[in-house]
Amino acid sequence: MHIEIFDRFALEYDQWFIENSFAYLSETEAIRRFIPDSGLGVEIGAGTGRFSIPFGIKIGIEPSAEMARLAQSRGLSIARAVAEELPFADNTIDFVLMVTTICFLNDLPAAFKEIHRVLKSGGRVIIGFIDRESPLGKKYAAVKDSSRFYKGANFYSASQVMHFLSKAGFSDFQICQTIFNDPKKMVSCDLVQEGHGKGGVVVLLGIK
Repeated sequence: MHIEIFDRFALEYDQWFIENSFAYLSETEAIRRFIPDSGLGVEIGAGTGRFSIPFGIKIGIEPSAEMARLAQSRGLSIARAVAEELPFADNTIDFVLMVTTICFLNDLPAAFKEIHRVLKSGGRVIIGFIDRESPLGKKYAAVKDSSRFYKGANFYSASQVMHFLSKAGFSDFQICQTIFNDPKKMVSCDLVQEGHGKGGVVVLLGIK
């Protein structure tokens, strides 16, 4: 169902980043803390390419045809696949980025195992997600059933995500947070702070 929604409303989804530009830029700055200076990167759940482009990521995984079309128009090479079945050989990728993707996955543990499989030793997984324990996360969770995009989504806490990553073989976690205000009311970028629990968006780094 999620794929159908993103196919139907891909342009509306993409417009969010323009209308909520301070939230988008705040999230981008949080992610930037953990992106390596070099290496082959892949974004899983690349959407329309809004998070691949700032970091020079050229390869994306995206199951939605319309979202993939928009990403391709921005210069990305998109494979129509899902996180649980990645079309890459073992130990070939330097880092994987996922932003607001894990809440839509059918099998989060399977996805993390797949990411661990394709990453090189010492490779990074960088995950941006809505922290369900934050004030903004609680607000989103309360109204998700009336949301076009988040209906049926599963929001996770930072500790839950680290638990699943640990079981998949990741360690050496680092974490930061941002977006402490309602994205629609932001008039400037929010700071990026260490830790989690207050910022609506958390970015988590794990090492293979």
